[in-house]
Amino acid sequence: MVFVFDAELWLWDARRAETWTFVSLPAEASQEIRELTAGLRRGFGSVRVRATVGGSTWATSIFPGGGGGAFVLPIKRAVRKAEAFDVGDIETVTVELIDV
Repeated sequence: MVFVFDAELWLWDARRAETWTFVSLPAEASQEIRELTAGLRRGFGSVRVRATVGGSTWATSIFPGGGGGAFVLPIKRAVRKAEAFDVGDIETVTVELIDV
């Protein structure tokens, strides 16, 4: 299952000094992922994915946001550097579920 969406990069408030940067998946996609991965999720409710932003593709996990909100995708520093984008930028993101 593949999801493609535009999302704004945001900084996790709890880890500002470490610049942990994420994008939030759309609510509809997050709900569909919850349904598709019931019983398959890993630690912290994570789901293994292959992510693509710009010309960079990598394997990672998405995590459920607090309070049953949207899943979030961490955007690693190496990707942000290679693609020359930063917090506040809006990027097209592709997320492919690996274990479904």
